[in-house]
Amino acid sequence: MAERYDVLVIGGGPGGYVAAIRAAQLGFRTACVERRETLGGTCLNIGCIPSKALLHSSERLVEARERLAEHGIRVGEVALDLAAMMARKDKVVAGLTRGVEFLFRKNRIDWKKGTGRIAAPGRVVVTAADGSESEIFASSIVIATGSEPTPLAGIAIDEERILSSTGALALSRVPRTLAVIGGGYIGLELGSVWQRLGAKVTVIEALDRVVPSMDGELGRTLLRALSRQGIEFRLQARLLAVRKGEAGVSLELEGGSLDAEIVLLAVGRRPLTDGLGLESLGVERDGSGAIAVDPGFATNVPGIYAIGDAIRGPMLAHKASEEGIAVAERIAGQKPSIDYDRVPAVVYTFPEVASVGKTEEELKAAGTDYRVGKFPFTANPRARTNGETEGFVKVLAGKETDRVLGVHIIGADASTMIAEAVLAKEFGASAEDIARTSHAHPTLSEAIKEAALATDGRVIHM
Repeated sequence: MAERYDVLVIGGGPGGYVAAIRAAQLGFRTACVERRETLGGTCLNIGCIPSKALLHSSERLVEARERLAEHGIRVGEVALDLAAMMARKDKVVAGLTRGVEFLFRKNRIDWKKGTGRIAAPGRVVVTAADGSESEIFASSIVIATGSEPTPLAGIAIDEERILSSTGALALSRVPRTLAVIGGGYIGLELGSVWQRLGAKVTVIEALDRVVPSMDGELGRTLLRALSRQGIEFRLQARLLAVRKGEAGVSLELEGGSLDAEIVLLAVGRRPLTDGLGLESLGVERDGSGAIAVDPGFATNVPGIYAIGDAIRGPMLAHKASEEGIAVAERIAGQKPSIDYDRVPAVVYTFPEVASVGKTEEELKAAGTDYRVGKFPFTANPRARTNGETEGFVKVLAGKETDRVLGVHIIGADASTMIAEAVLAKEFGASAEDIARTSHAHPTLSEAIKEAALATDGRVIHM
């Protein structure tokens, strides 16, 4: 006999498992369909978490080799143990995915292992790994199937010579040369990891800048920083052909060529919505496969909702989690909403880059009058004592309203500092509100206060 639930979530990633937990908290009988052997989706298994583990470990390697001496710490020969580094990464991932499984048990959420297909509104068929099928009925179905790497015509990923981000997180040795196709978040982060570990890394980007969705000044500063670290960039480089050989891969570019032992394809991600039965149901999607939803995450078919990477918007784990909470509360009759202008974005390179709100380019395009306040970390006492002075904080405020429109940070620990700016946006704060807020001394976050003061020409320490 088919089981019946109030809420069934298809996908156990940061959007799906959070939606399931919130639905259970609200008193719904809840289940989650997930085909992987572990919960957590792309983020925990082959994305955010393992990449950050390798970024952190590789930063420690560079610190030991190049930075400890200036602190009066002398070490002997520093060597890389890649197997141990990868084992640590895997241990972190395993611990966190088991943690999600524990949360399911704690909240009495049933995990249905297999691939879900919506056979009709309120009815889902789950196909297990052995091919057996079971049927589930649910009053509300939430699609949270995430995304997959965007392919590029003429390039076949084999996870040996030509890698997706998944393969780049599991190399058993450091390649001599690595070509990264794509100058976005994923390409720069994984390129940074392997450059630190000893590979000669070249990033190929079709546009004239890296991290193009971020404030242009942040992108230019990050480009200079990563170039100094040893990463080579080929911007405005159109890829014409890719040829695999015994020794590596040859890339033909407009105006030149490049040979590399390994190629990482990192041109973005696309919604993973095929195979769900959406066509037969008449669920509307756009050209990229993203599911169309209203502000309450409802599709055009009653009882079917969608969140996270499966819908339009930035493909960020924390964005998906916020939507997971919101959709569960919408199903419960509540009226939460998400302002996507208040969702932060972070690139976990060194220095880190973090941003929330409007960029200068967006404000100019919209004809918005604004003021700029900037403060460099070279003038911040804590950054000086830490020896990490690269970067700055930039606050954009309305010229007449003083309302915070955007905050952009490049520097050490930018990913943590951006939370203050997100909170300011959430409460509709002005630059004056930030400037009048007492910040502990000495801290890196004092740079945010100084940048806010700078919007009115009142910066103190510069």
